[in-house]
Amino acid sequence: MIFHTGGKKIFYDDTGKGSTIVLLHGYLETSGVWNKFARRLSEGFRIISIDLPGHGGSDSFGTTHTMEFMAEVVNDLILSAGIDTFFLAGHSMGGYVTLAFLDMFHHGLSGYCLFHSHPFADTSQVIEKRMREIAMVREGKKELFCRDDASRMFADSNLEKFPEDVRQSEEIAMGISEGGIIAALNGMMERPSRLSVMEEGRVPGLWILGRQDNYIPCGIMIPRVKLPGNARLLILENSGHMGFIEEEKLAVKELVSFVSDTAGRQ
Repeated sequence: MIFHTGGKKIFYDDTGKGSTIVLLHGYLETSGVWNKFARRLSEGFRIISIDLPGHGGSDSFGTTHTMEFMAEVVNDLILSAGIDTFFLAGHSMGGYVTLAFLDMFHHGLSGYCLFHSHPFADTSQVIEKRMREIAMVREGKKELFCRDDASRMFADSNLEKFPEDVRQSEEIAMGISEGGIIAALNGMMERPSRLSVMEEGRVPGLWILGRQDNYIPCGIMIPRVKLPGNARLLILENSGHMGFIEEEKLAVKELVSFVSDTAGRQ
C-alpha cells in the first residue's frame, strides 16, 4: 500500500485483524525483513510494516533522515489509517525511530519493543564508521560494506543455519538506494541519547537483545540502562542481531505475551 506525505510516497504492508502492531525495520533493511515474523503475528493482530523513508518502496526526502523526521512520517501514516491505539516495534535503527516516537508522540502508544537496539547516541568510533560508509557510497562502492554488514547481522554460529535469510538480507541491503543510505547514516549520527525516555517508562517497553550480537554487546549494554517497572528484558541466547529470524518462535511468543499484557493494563 502507498501513503503520500510531503509530495512523496511511503510504502507499507497492512495485514491481519485485531489490535495493531507497527513494525519498523533497521538500517540497510526494508519491511521485507519482517515477512515471516509478520505472518505469524498477523494470525492474531493487525500488522503494519513500513518502509522507512529512503528504503524499499519509500521515497527519500533529502540528504538527512533524522529519527525525529521518520517518527513524524510514521505518526502521519498511523493517523491517516485512523488507528487510535497501537504497539510499536523497531529493529536496530527502527528502534531509534521508536524511541523518537515515544519521545514525541507517545499518545496512542500502548507499548513498544526495541529489537536489537539501544537508547544511546553514536560513539565517536561509530560515527567514524558511518562516515567511511558515506564515502564508499559516494564512490559507488556500497557493496564493500552492504554484504558484509548484512552477514554480520546474524550470529556467526547461525550463518550456515539460515543461508536463505542471510542471502535475502544481503540482497535487500544492496537494493537500498545510495541517497537512502546516506540520509539514514546522517540521521543516525545526529540522534541524541534517549536513555531518559527509555528509563522514564511512559508506556510499557520490551527490550530484546541477542547474546551473540556482533553489533550490540548485551553484557556491556544492559548495565547502562535502569529499566522501569513496566519494562521487560529478553535475551535471545542463540541470536545475533536478527532474533526475529534466528529465534522466531520464541520472539513471537514473548512479543505476543507482552503486547497482550499491555492491552490488559489499559
